[in-house]
Amino acid sequence: MRKDGIETKKKILAVCARLFLDQGYKETTISQIVEEAGVARGSFQNLFPTKDAVLMELTEAMFGGQFGAARSIAGQTLPPVYAYAVETAIQLTLTERNERLREIYVEVYTQPNTAEYIYLNTTMELKQIFGANFPGYADSDFYEMEIGTAGLMRSYMSRKCDIHFPLERKLSRFLTAAMRVYRVPEEEQEKVLRFIAGLDMEAIATQVIQRLFAMLEMKFDFRLSPEEKEEKT
Repeated sequence: MRKDGIETKKKILAVCARLFLDQGYKETTISQIVEEAGVARGSFQNLFPTKDAVLMELTEAMFGGQFGAARSIAGQTLPPVYAYAVETAIQLTLTERNERLREIYVEVYTQPNTAEYIYLNTTMELKQIFGANFPGYADSDFYEMEIGTAGLMRSYMSRKCDIHFPLERKLSRFLTAAMRVYRVPEEEQEKVLRFIAGLDMEAIATQVIQRLFAMLEMKFDFRLSPEEKEEKT
């Protein structure tokens, strides 16, 4: 890609990241994107055939290294299932902290291309974490199980917490269901749930949001004001 094309793409992604966070993915139109980015509609469509293609680019940025961050919280001495629990708990907590992020995450789990990206990238992690529980299982087996647990994740993300269904209960319900799918022994499940319950997930989610914003700002060269960052966390 030519240098001017790279700069145009970066400009479009910067505008999209800001607009998606400010007003939501569904409310953002291509007309609004090209106007604010100061690019021709044809230039946009040469780089991104649809708005969903922009979401795909942002998904790769948002989900890259997600298990690495979870492992740093879970530590190196605990079994890998703890990293899985932390990673999924972070995603569910993030969507409770920020409605725009909820919409983006749900859309990512819904759109075929972005959902497929999640399936493929999570499959290898699942095989590493739970492979010992499924002797002889191939990558395709873990891929098929991930389709199911990703659908479960989307459903839990979509349902906003309230006094009848607080975050702690949501995390416990999802993790119990997912760990049963991946044949985690009951005794280990209880330990994992106690570990997650002992973490300050709200504080961890705030840190993750701040790192996410910093990464998006650096990668796509846009800035959120301190007031905007405070509002979004």
